[in-house]
Amino acid sequence: MTELSVTGLIGALGLALGSFLNVCIYRLPKGQSVVGPSSRCPVCERELRWFENVPVLAWVLLGGRCRICKAAVSSTYPIVELATAALFMFYYWHFGLQPLLIVRLLFAASMVVLCVVDFQTRELPSVITVPGMAIGLGVSLLLEPGWPASLIGVVTGGGCLWLLNKLYLQLRGREGIGSGDVKLLAMIGAFRGWEDAFVTLWIGSLFGLVIAGLRFTLRKKVRGYRFPLGSFLSGVALVPTYQPLLGWYVRSYYQFYCRITDWFMDFG
Repeated sequence: MTELSVTGLIGALGLALGSFLNVCIYRLPKGQSVVGPSSRCPVCERELRWFENVPVLAWVLLGGRCRICKAAVSSTYPIVELATAALFMFYYWHFGLQPLLIVRLLFAASMVVLCVVDFQTRELPSVITVPGMAIGLGVSLLLEPGWPASLIGVVTGGGCLWLLNKLYLQLRGREGIGSGDVKLLAMIGAFRGWEDAFVTLWIGSLFGLVIAGLRFTLRKKVRGYRFPLGSFLSGVALVPTYQPLLGWYVRSYYQFYCRITDWFMDFG
């Protein structure tokens, strides 16, 4: 098979899996099974025909509405399907055909579900994060990042947020970080290792602060607002590698250090 045909197959797999991820996003917060019953319209509860479940195309042809009751169907559905397909093709381009690719695709699918669910409901289903920690640790026995880095990632990744939450609780008298965020970062550490877990926390928190600052600047409601930290952590974790970013950071820090050093030498 040619490279283009393999890429197309990987993308088609992403579209199909993205349709299933939409089922997970809708049902997991409600405590429903993702296996059965078959997909239904959430308004009229009519069982959907097979052609109404074709990823993206069905939503476009039906105008984003139910075929019978004409209830609006959220644009989240095609967005998730297209994003999953794009991620799968990008991961294939980055990792190539190897066992690690399967693990990374499973991880990416989980992050997509967690990102959207946390944004919509401010919940991170333990049915994904807890087994995710175990799976990440298990595959690390044979693949990257290796079991020592994976184990340290679980302990320090989850432990870091746990300690921050305890500190916030002591200072403010209420929890500032949910247990779901703790388990999410532990899962990221299990799959990616402790270094990537800390980079994810750093970048995700930075994006979060920017968004929170924008909300404050626009004078929107801030008090009582439940910030979806898990959405930012899982979104950042979708980046397959941080090496280019870390390289840029190290180079920038080194250049800044050299300039400061030169300034002090000239001043002296």
